[in-house]
Amino acid sequence: MSMPFYVPPEQVMKDRADFARKGIARGRSVIVVGYDRGIAFVAENPSRALHKVSEIYDRIAFAAVGRYNEFESLRVAGIRYADLRGYSYDRTDVTARALANTYAQTLGAVFTQESKPFEIEIVVAEVGADSSTDQIFRLTYDGSVADEQGFVAMGGASDAAEERLGTGWRPGMTLGEVLRLAVDVLGAGENGERRALDEAQLEVAVLDRDRPRRSFRRVVGPLLTRLLGDQPGTTDVPAGILGTESAGAQSDSSGAGEPPEGPGPATPPA
Repeated sequence: MSMPFYVPPEQVMKDRADFARKGIARGRSVIVVGYDRGIAFVAENPSRALHKVSEIYDRIAFAAVGRYNEFESLRVAGIRYADLRGYSYDRTDVTARALANTYAQTLGAVFTQESKPFEIEIVVAEVGADSSTDQIFRLTYDGSVADEQGFVAMGGASDAAEERLGTGWRPGMTLGEVLRLAVDVLGAGENGERRALDEAQLEVAVLDRDRPRRSFRRVVGPLLTRLLGDQPGTTDVPAGILGTESAGAQSDSSGAGEPPEGPGPATPPA
């Protein structure tokens, strides 16, 4: 009679964590950073159909790195959860904190019970009435939740990226300043080499606290070119321009064949 193969639980958890971290590190980075009028999302993503940054609800957005099919399923589940909660109670009852807790339970269950963990990291961000009430929650593959202050970097060499962000970021920066900082950080290699990233390689969106109700907007086209090209000390984008200049050049949907970014079918995530 053969002896059953035994693996200590701590070794199983370690192997799963190593597997997930390696998968996440292979992905291109995403940076989430606060600015004077909201929260900006900057991702290295040449695709115009497969988004890493999306709207969840009125003042809540979602960003992710890792396997697209895995974080896309969480994005859709989050939209359904937010829509159901907002319809059943009130739109103000839909918060980033509640959504992050729901995601944490799902990620934790998959990590401990399934044979393969999700190879993803996600951020759930909510813009408040002022910068002191903005919320940025980072969730890892095992369901751990961290309340980040000011900025966060995920994927790739995230530790080095966060170190560079910590050196260059300060409260009250304008949108143009944080976008140029984020692009500079994304283009910095691990060995000191630098890559030039143009608008075609970037996915940029914001949660603009000055916009009524739905704060999420993508920043594309001439507006993005202008923001990245402005030099420090020049006049930044006036309040409200994201609602006019970029409205005709961008779409709030995730792409053809995908659920819309915003309220969706009323089915909460498992």
